[in-house]
This record gives sequence, structure tokens and C-alpha cells, in this order.
Amino acid sequence: MAARTCRAPSSNSTLLPLLLVFVLGLACRSCNGFGTFGLDFHHRFSDPVTGILGYDELPQKGSPEYYAAMTHRDRLIRGRHLGETTPLTFVYGNDTYRIGAFGHLHYANVSVGTPRTSYIVALDTGRDLLWLPCDCISCVKGFNTSDGEVVDFDIYSPNKSTTSKKVPCNSTYCEKQQQCSSPSSDCPYCINYLSANTSSSGIVVEDVLHLITDDAKLKGVEAPIAFGCGRNQTGIFLSGAAPNGLLGLGMGGVSIPTMLAKQGLASDSFSMCFGIDGSGRIRFGDNGSVDQPETPFYVRDIYPTYNITVTQIAVGKSVADLDFYAIWDSGTSFTYLNDPAYTQISKSFNSAIKDKRVTDNSDLPFEYCYTVSPNQTVNLTLKGGKHYNVIDPLVVLSDGEGNILLYCLGVVKSEDVNIIGQNFMTGYRIIFDREKMVMGWTESDCYNDEETSTLPISPSKSPAASPTVNPEATVNPTSQIPSDSSPSDSPKLISFTCALIMVLSAIFAIV
Repeated sequence: MAARTCRAPSSNSTLLPLLLVFVLGLACRSCNGFGTFGLDFHHRFSDPVTGILGYDELPQKGSPEYYAAMTHRDRLIRGRHLGETTPLTFVYGNDTYRIGAFGHLHYANVSVGTPRTSYIVALDTGRDLLWLPCDCISCVKGFNTSDGEVVDFDIYSPNKSTTSKKVPCNSTYCEKQQQCSSPSSDCPYCINYLSANTSSSGIVVEDVLHLITDDAKLKGVEAPIAFGCGRNQTGIFLSGAAPNGLLGLGMGGVSIPTMLAKQGLASDSFSMCFGIDGSGRIRFGDNGSVDQPETPFYVRDIYPTYNITVTQIAVGKSVADLDFYAIWDSGTSFTYLNDPAYTQISKSFNSAIKDKRVTDNSDLPFEYCYTVSPNQTVNLTLKGGKHYNVIDPLVVLSDGEGNILLYCLGVVKSEDVNIIGQNFMTGYRIIFDREKMVMGWTESDCYNDEETSTLPISPSKSPAASPTVNPEATVNPTSQIPSDSSPSDSPKLISFTCALIMVLSAIFAIV
């Protein structure tokens, strides 16, 4: 792939942060076994998160402004392009939350380095490399609470981790060798997004990722990984998505699932669960159940992604045979379809609705909205003949007092690629099996996965109280601030955690 230059952000950027941080404490568990690895992930606008924040100046959940902001973020960020083992999860456990009161972007709490530092990272099946804010020249450093207290993010620094080392240009982890002056030079990385001058750049480093087995033993596992030391973030990484890092789950050699599989720590498969209530889970090495429906990936040679072939769309009793590819993307809030798929699903949906369609909402990203809730089913038939029932295809718009205004079909017309977003994944545990090159799915509430190789899970409880925050992040694109102490050592954060446990995230809405 041709090298592209990452540009630093303009000092007169007009993007302003709207939304801040959530903090959740999770119960600590001792480690004494071996199994699958996992981590907690959180949707940046879920009810649990906004409830903890007590923040009331965000766009109202369900309002037109709410959905306009989410689809705007989608368009900006969409350019990014062993014997038997026990599944693994992140060291803080596999309880996850879709921060769903404001959308469907999920986050996870990961810990790296020695001593370990923690980061809330966006989960993206459309990219490979994990990158973290690191010895920052330009990145988000933290946030302000409503009472004026400043809470700092952990900022990774190779010099402060005894297990860190830089990746040279002659390493198999280095994908930008053509930009190196010599084989022993530091390996650079640069991830460009196609919109909004958004990028992350820096050098590639190695360190340990802290995991535990997702079984009764809960054995601690330190997995050596390569990731991006992100010194420069631009665009919406400073004012919107992924302010504290991004975890790539793609098919490339530098993705976390690939590295864990190559080291024999987990099978080459992982699962993500998207609960209706905003909860979720992620497990590495999870192959799903033997009787789950599956469909093969259509993998392109240039840039392999989790492409799925759709062969039929059924809306109610209207059935149409189509053949098109769609990317199953955890980093996109809604579903985006181009023609003929978009016209087929939207017009079939509309023709089956007796209520008159509302057409005077030009500010909405959705074209098909109604004042009465449509009782209509949407089903996809995927290659191989298995049916995928969209559990909730509707998006509900409400006013500031929670009164329902409109019910909309949650599909946006695309001008380029087809993307199955998280709204179509809600209510499912999705298996990305890269050994068999298939995607599997099972309906799930994300609490009781009886057919999985992991333990039964019960919901976590949110902390009894947390301070509210205001929308002003501590962002200093020009200063260089090394990492502070880990969250477990910070007196500012102890009130949010049980001993040795903390989940910290700052997430910003885009306007």
C-alpha cells in the first residue's frame, strides 16, 4: 500500500468536544488458571454510562440531534479502512456495556505494560492495529468533572514500562518498511481515515497485554503484542471517537486476535456480544457453539475484511433475491446500504406500513419514519442459506422529555460500500471464526451464554454514585505529557473503583 503522510491537526479546528467520560468499577477476581482472553467493552452513549455521568447537556437519547450526531460520526470514521485452548478475556473481566443511550459504538478496558496502565479503547473490526496515546504531541489527555476536578488519562510511555521495546523496521510487525532509513530504525505507523483529516501516527512498540482465562481458574496471561505508540492524533480522535485508543480486530497480522493465535494462546476466533440493554462481551478464542448458523467470509486479497454475502432480503411478506457484499463492522452505529439493496429494503418496508410516512424531517439521516411503531420484520438470508433475523430494525426518536416522536427504519443510504452496523447486530453473539473463515451468530442477552466455552455471566452493578462531568476535555495538542501512574494508584480514581480495579473512558460526541 502506498505510503501517505499524516498531517498534524490545524490549530483553528472547529470540532468541539460534546461528550465526555464514563467510569465504571468492576469486581476484581483472583487469577489461577488458563483459558480464553476477554475484555470489557462499553458503548460510548449507553444508558449505564450516561446514568453514571449524570450529564444532562448531551443531545437527548432518541432525539433527531442524537441520531444525526451518530450518523455524522459514522461517515467520518467509516474511511478506516494450538491444541484446544480456553477463551481469554481482559484482566478486568468480560462484563461489557454498550454505552447505548447515545449510539452503538463499543469500548473495552485494556491494560498493557509493566507496571500496567489502563485504557478505554474503541473496538473496530474494520482495522488491525491497536494504538494507544503515547508520549503525546497531539492527543486527548483527560477530562474535567463538573466540580472542577481534572482527571488524567493514562498516557503510555515506552520508557516507563520495563517490558516495552521498540519494533525495528526489519520486524514482521512492521508494515511501513518502505519508509525506513535502515532495517534497525524505529518502525513507523500511520493510520489515515478518509474523512475529516483524521489519523493516528507514531511508532510501533512491543509490550505485554494483560489477560485472564475466561473459565473457573481465571489464570493471568501476559501476551506479548505489538501496537502503535500514538504520538499524533488528528481530526475526530481529538474531539470525538477513540480519544483513549482504538483496538483493531481485523484480519491483518498486527491485530490482537491474530497475534494471540500465532502464539498459541487462543484459537484464531473471537466473539462479540451486543445486548439489547447495552451490555456486551468480547472473548478471544471463542469458537461459538456446534449448532450455530454460519456463513462464509468473502475475503478480498488487497485488504481483507469481514465481508458477508447477502443473497435475499425479506421485509414482512415481501421477499427479494439479491446478491451483494456487506462488511460486518463493529465500528459503525447504523446499517448503510447502497442500491439496489437500499431501495429494496426501504420501499418494501414502507409499502407494508399502513401509517403515513413522515417526509418533512430533512435533518434526519433516516428517510423512512412514522408516527406509529411499525410492526414489521426484516430478515437477511446469507450465503449458505442461513437466515439472520434483525431483532430490532427500528430507531426511536424522542423529544427532550422522552416523548416518542418518530419510529424510523435504521438504515441509511450509502454512496459506496454496504455496511452492517451495530444496530443490526443487537441481540446477537457474533463469532468471527478466522480458522474456518466463517461468521456465526446466536441470539443472546450477553449474560447467559449457555453454549459458550466460558462461565455463565451475571450483570455487573454500576457504582452507587459518581460525579457528573462537563464536556470540556483536557486536550493540549502541542504539549508532551508522559504517562501518569496507573489507575489503581491514582487517588483521584480510587473513589470510582474497588481495589485494583477501574474502568475509565472519555468519549466525545461529534457535532
